[in-house]
Amino acid sequence: MALPGSATPREDDAGDRVLVFSKTAGYRHGSIPEGISALQDLGAANDFTVDATEDAADFNQRNLDRYDAVVFLSTTGDVLNRTQQLAFEQYIAKGGGYVGVHAAADTEYDWPFYGGLAGAYFESHPHIQPATVEVEDRAHASTAHLGEEWERTDEWYNYRTNPRENAHVLATLDESSYIGGTMDGDHPIAWCQTYEGGRAFYTGGGHTEESYSEPAFLAHLLGGIRYATGAVQADCRPEQGYTALFDGTDTDGWSQAGPGSFTLADGTLTTSGGMGMLWYAERELQSYSLKLDWRMSGDDNSGIFVGFPASDDPWSAVNNGYEIQIDATDAPDRTTGSVYGFQSADTELRDAALNPPGEWNTYEIRVEGERLRVLLNGVEINDFTNTDPARSLSQGHIGIQNHGDSDEVSFRDIRVKELPPA
Repeated sequence: MALPGSATPREDDAGDRVLVFSKTAGYRHGSIPEGISALQDLGAANDFTVDATEDAADFNQRNLDRYDAVVFLSTTGDVLNRTQQLAFEQYIAKGGGYVGVHAAADTEYDWPFYGGLAGAYFESHPHIQPATVEVEDRAHASTAHLGEEWERTDEWYNYRTNPRENAHVLATLDESSYIGGTMDGDHPIAWCQTYEGGRAFYTGGGHTEESYSEPAFLAHLLGGIRYATGAVQADCRPEQGYTALFDGTDTDGWSQAGPGSFTLADGTLTTSGGMGMLWYAERELQSYSLKLDWRMSGDDNSGIFVGFPASDDPWSAVNNGYEIQIDATDAPDRTTGSVYGFQSADTELRDAALNPPGEWNTYEIRVEGERLRVLLNGVEINDFTNTDPARSLSQGHIGIQNHGDSDEVSFRDIRVKELPPA
């Protein structure tokens, strides 16, 4: 098992490169060697290079610029001097990635930049024990492989502050499932964010040696690294105030219009046949932010309809509302992110923000008066204004399309937040 010293680059330079930093100035976790080995194995299996170091002198601009992300693996205490801190701040400002694992939150308490990057500082922990992790975001690469609940054993940190206001929470602890939680029932344990120009991911897991042979935890780490390096995209903006329209359990309040259907399994709605639409019949929406996660299996076709009147005819949505398209290949005004048939997405921004078929994406569709904006994985890719009274966006229903037998598109976690009137 390799132990870290000063980072020695490998000869090949293909793919991304990740630096694992595990210096400790306080408590030293016995799982660090297992963590380094596991990360090296993940890199070898997933085409990125992993260098390991405990030499803080490696935090200089020239060296850091060689890496797509830096993993703080259970670091503790004050591990960098001010010159090294400034080099790391500059690295993040230029788009570098940060991954914090477990005691990375028990590091650099007197460095405000680092505290913001990590998202929260460690406060205390109870003894190692099983707990239930509740997965809030099943689209992010670090959590998409998990169910709605994840049972695992670890040392569960309490944090001095709740990161939810500034970071996007991916998973929380059910404090009723174990002894020693102190965060009043809202206990984030994994989160992501964009920070001062860079990308950051943190997980509170990883205290035990066993963590680094646990397939689900290794997939969790891999997804966090892939986000931090920019290999995958995600909406990591803070998210609060949304109400579930579809939470993965049932389709109460929804109605199928036209042929075909949706299958429900593992908290996911997947298209079957068509052309039809599953629409939210419970109520019309006015000024709102609609968020949902979606995934294509290949070159498939679907979309999200907004602003249409109640009807069991799916063509009513086509003729009286607008469709935000999901389709990899077609004319620009009929591909992903377009307002179908009316306005193309900014294709350069869209392509940079888009995850490929087989991976999850997140749409935010903001409707304010007659203005419709589309954000893909947190990036605005379309800004459209309706001028047709027959298609007024000021009030209407929303729906998801099942396009046809050859199309397979899946949806998760459809939620809405009311906005002030335009």
